[in-house]
Amino acid sequence: MIKAVIFDLDNTLVDFFRMKKEAVKAAVAAMVDAGLDMSFKQAYDDVMKIYGTEGIEFQEVFDKFLAEKYGDINHKLLAAGVVAYRKAREAALVLYPHVTSTLTTLVKRGIKLAVITDAPPKQAWLRLCYLNLHHLFDTVITSAETGTVKPAPQPFVMALDTLQVAPEEALMVGDWPERDMVGAKRVGIRTVFARYGDRRGVTSSGADHDIDDIAELLQIIEGISKP
Repeated sequence: MIKAVIFDLDNTLVDFFRMKKEAVKAAVAAMVDAGLDMSFKQAYDDVMKIYGTEGIEFQEVFDKFLAEKYGDINHKLLAAGVVAYRKAREAALVLYPHVTSTLTTLVKRGIKLAVITDAPPKQAWLRLCYLNLHHLFDTVITSAETGTVKPAPQPFVMALDTLQVAPEEALMVGDWPERDMVGAKRVGIRTVFARYGDRRGVTSSGADHDIDDIAELLQIIEGISKP
């Protein structure tokens, strides 16, 4: 019987890649309008390259971009970019279809819920609170709590311990096989690949189940729970 479901956050519950691209586009357009001496395409490509080097959660991307462009930070351009980014981020931060209804159904069935994410704690909680999901989860585990990132076993073990369930009583749902599936399987947790969030062209997930809609979780759990 499944007593707990553990979710990755970005590209599993939240369409993070879409949000990031739309927010960066808005920021670059605002900086160009404010006087940035560079084409939109070149500026966008340069910002995304910084994310590629520093990590997608890098919080000072526009500072670094402007410093590399001008040798110093033009605070007028920085402010224009940051304000536009934040406005666009809020507009583009959306859940995948059926996330809220599926999570609510799981909670009503008495199934415990957790998030394991490599996102910084502040950013993870901001996303969950903005989307009004924070009250549905029993625990949210970030890399800051364990000092490791997936597929290390520590966050998965911590989730099981916090939820007080055995590995065979849990499911892990994620979009990144090398991190989410591998990490969960190392500690004996069944896995579900969120194919709807895949941005890497995965052809073989290695998961116990692949889903195209998060609502399919309900049938999977029912099937596992049948005697």
